[in-house]
Amino acid sequence: MTAPVFVVDELDASRAEFVLDGPEGRHAVSVKRLQPGEPVVLTDGAGRWAECEVTATEGKDRLVVRLVSVAEEPLESPRITVVQALPKGDRGELAVETMTEVGVDAVVPWQASRCITQWKGERGLKALGKWRATAREAGKQSRRVRFPEVADAATTRQVAALLAKADFAAVLHESGEEPLARAELPTEGEIVLVVGPEGGVSPEELAVFEEAGAKAYVLGRTVLRTSTAGTAAAALLMGRTGRWS
Repeated sequence: MTAPVFVVDELDASRAEFVLDGPEGRHAVSVKRLQPGEPVVLTDGAGRWAECEVTATEGKDRLVVRLVSVAEEPLESPRITVVQALPKGDRGELAVETMTEVGVDAVVPWQASRCITQWKGERGLKALGKWRATAREAGKQSRRVRFPEVADAATTRQVAALLAKADFAAVLHESGEEPLARAELPTEGEIVLVVGPEGGVSPEELAVFEEAGAKAYVLGRTVLRTSTAGTAAAALLMGRTGRWS
């Protein structure tokens, strides 16, 4: 099994030793129960990471490690962004968690017209914070060193602007005549995929997205929940673009 991952604010390659404290240190010492000699990985979550070796533990929340090497993970290509319509309840966090695990590079929350959930005021900021915290924790769990960006909630027009700039733009929709599994995909650049809400993408929204250059595709014979469709589609794209090779 690969070494556990912990997040730090920054990694300075000139430092021979690093002390992990606070919530991360508590998790390492009291939950993971790491011992001297064991390997760990420290990352800033933005692609910079360090292989380390535990040298000591102090109390219940301080881990002392020796930096062995520091590296920078290159950006993935093609970059995969999923525009996720806001699901009900905690299904948004489930979507972010599983999309992070499969390797999605960015998630854009979308306030679609048929969304039951509404992100407004403090409630919206709190929900966005939960999505971002979920991406961070899922990134650690899945041993990523570059966590997905979770953008601010987007309007339909803002989503259309993203689609217009993409090298491949797709909307999961039952009107699609071609399966996503047979679409011609780029080997580099940006892929943007739109996942609609429980009530589906409205005809008006679909028209706006098609005008921006997106095409409707079907994923398979079954109907997936909005909270799982993005993960299934992302896994398909990872395999087809060679990112899982």
